Amino acid sequence: MATDRLGDMRLFAEAAALGSLSAAGRKLALSPAAASARLFKLEAALHTRLFDRSTRQLRLTEEGRLYLQHCLIALRAIDEAEAVLQEGKNGVRGKLRISASADFGRHLLNQWLEEFISQHPDLKIALTLSDSMSNLLQDDIDLAIRFGRPQDGSLIARPLAPNWRVLCAAPDYLARHGEPSSPEELAGHQFIVLVTAAGPLNTFHFAQGEQQWSHTVTMEQAWETNDGALARSWALAGHGIARKTIWDAAADIRAGKLKILLPGFSASEAGVHAVFHSSKYMAPRVRLLLDFLIARFAHATEELLSDIAMPGR
Repeated sequence: MATDRLGDMRLFAEAAALGSLSAAGRKLALSPAAASARLFKLEAALHTRLFDRSTRQLRLTEEGRLYLQHCLIALRAIDEAEAVLQEGKNGVRGKLRISASADFGRHLLNQWLEEFISQHPDLKIALTLSDSMSNLLQDDIDLAIRFGRPQDGSLIARPLAPNWRVLCAAPDYLARHGEPSSPEELAGHQFIVLVTAAGPLNTFHFAQGEQQWSHTVTMEQAWETNDGALARSWALAGHGIARKTIWDAAADIRAGKLKILLPGFSASEAGVHAVFHSSKYMAPRVRLLLDFLIARFAHATEELLSDIAMPGR
């Protein structure tokens, strides 16, 4: 494959990610005219239209979506091959692209990454925070931290730690509204609901022995946000009951800023996983991060969760 074709593919992939050919050109130090000419040349060589230009924003055609999947695989393989050569000569370096949920990423993970980078100063971090699931291939992610196990069989999920979700509220809220003692008593309470790209997470499930319950929050009466960190802030401020992973709530629970509600009704979950591509090759920098996270989660499980009752215990 000719070198200029690789450049054209990289321009195409960047344009698809940014939704703008001119923005992709600027990122790759190309003028708008040069970027347009290179994309036209690529489409001519493929005898295929890759973008629908009838809208103000670039939109991939069906053929463009298919070609993008293969381009990203090819470009990743080339980047990793070059990284191997450089790492073999100069030690571990390059950029780690990581995805995590907003609250966990801003607090615990950010602290841990500072520690990790202090040990490997030649590495750089690109951290994407979102409470919606990332497409690892399309979003160019090396490793994602997920609360739960992904359904995509093409990805590898390495267990890192136990996890469960808890309903929690600030003592101030409970002093004003009372504390529910069963799932049925949640009716009439105020809630803070996380909204993802898949919709609001407003149905809560409970289990106690063989018995199961569910409670669906009416969105008209809820505080809602797409940012888990903001949902936590609202809970701390006493605006309502929030449902958080134990990893996001543990420090506030231990400090008395939040209280777990209905602890005997929590259900077990799949745990925290490191999710990455099912490639046979893993770049050394990604392997270093994975090993670090395995050790860091093990230590944090003992440090943060040892005195908080886990469902089923």
